[in-house]
Amino acid sequence: MLGLICVDVDGTLVGTGNVIRDDVWAALADAREKGVHIALCSGRPAIGNARAYAQRLDPDGWHVFQNGASVVKVSSGESLSEAFPPQALPQLIGRAHEAGRLLEVYTDLEFAITHPGDLAERHAALLGVPYEARTPDSLDGTVVRVQWVVPRTDEPAVVNEPHDGLDLHPAGSPVMPEVSFISVTRAGVSKGSAIERIAAHYGVPMDRVMMVGDGENDVTAMRVVGHPVAMGNADPPAVAASRYRVAHVDDGGLREAVELALTL
Repeated sequence: MLGLICVDVDGTLVGTGNVIRDDVWAALADAREKGVHIALCSGRPAIGNARAYAQRLDPDGWHVFQNGASVVKVSSGESLSEAFPPQALPQLIGRAHEAGRLLEVYTDLEFAITHPGDLAERHAALLGVPYEARTPDSLDGTVVRVQWVVPRTDEPAVVNEPHDGLDLHPAGSPVMPEVSFISVTRAGVSKGSAIERIAAHYGVPMDRVMMVGDGENDVTAMRVVGHPVAMGNADPPAVAASRYRVAHVDDGGLREAVELALTL
């Protein structure tokens, strides 16, 4: 039996229609009762639906949000955040305005947007938070991450633009399949680096950790754990980084992964 299972959200825990299967919740609860640590490992912030998922998985445990920029214990609010380079922020905001693109700017628990409209409103609904057209200069806390929200057809152009000193983590969601979410963090910050910190806190060696994911932003985590699992709906980079493959998210693939973790 493994010591830690890390679970991506969109396309892994959450399927089409923003639905999580009952048998998936039951399998995760069973693993936790047997002593396995369960950690959310998402590109989403620690607010709205993602926060509720983390509380249900383990209210007293550490969870990864914002592609590793936020490592949060939801019960106490303790945070091990990685600050976004302040010199890079004005450049990206300026680029967003010039190109007419949506850039989201995040602290641990709040976010602002550069371009109000349908795309921003739909993403707020996906996150499970009220839609507010806040501007980045209205944020009070430390910025930990920004995120481009663009049509999938625009992803290659955005990824190929200069992002000096930063790492990009492209991802998608079955709820908004035509959209790319390109998370941007300080260089070296990733789901993989955050999972290493959580595993060390729990005293679990990395060869006894499982990461279950479906997107390119899960690859850094899949590469550092002993048991990387790709969902049946996974993108090619995640499949290439995996050791195991399970069913599509809508067919209970995460349940299969959890059951596998209990046999290893």
